Amino acid sequence: MFKAKILVIGPSESGKTALSDFLSDATETIGGEYRPTQGVRILEFESQTLDASDKNATLDVELWDCAGDFKFESCWPALMRDSNGVLIVFNPDVSSHLREMETWHSSFVSSQGMQESQCLLIAHHKPGSSADRGHPALASHLSKLSMIHSNLEEDPEQMRQAFRRYLGSIVRMMSESREREEMSIIT
Repeated sequence: MFKAKILVIGPSESGKTALSDFLSDATETIGGEYRPTQGVRILEFESQTLDASDKNATLDVELWDCAGDFKFESCWPALMRDSNGVLIVFNPDVSSHLREMETWHSSFVSSQGMQESQCLLIAHHKPGSSADRGHPALASHLSKLSMIHSNLEEDPEQMRQAFRRYLGSIVRMMSESREREEMSIIT
């Protein structure tokens, strides 16, 4: 069984905590009063996903819900240590979020040398939003990354299924890495 550490990052008030709670089944309610995350919250749970051989597998997941406030930037290296993936959450209706995407990507994805498949962009639409579901205007290297739209009020199952597919790609990557490591020991 694999254990995956997934960072949930992005600008303040983008919906990271609501998504983290939903994906980890930590809450039944969606919405509520906004309270910014201080530093990081770690949610641990098991998830069913497909392993490298397309068989159902159980994955232990640590979802690290990271604060979107840059005052915690000095903590980022410690948060990134041993991470297997990154979810970058943003509200496409907020223009400042689109401008911050470059910083989040370079600080958490590029700096760790992560592969594109280890990163998932989530355009999170707040309750009551009637926003455009098209591809937001992102920098060219960001538009190459997988992106999904999420609206937990209108279609929560779509988000859950997309997350499980993402976890499946993380399991495949971890499995391939383990196999390469084992082969290097043998040869």
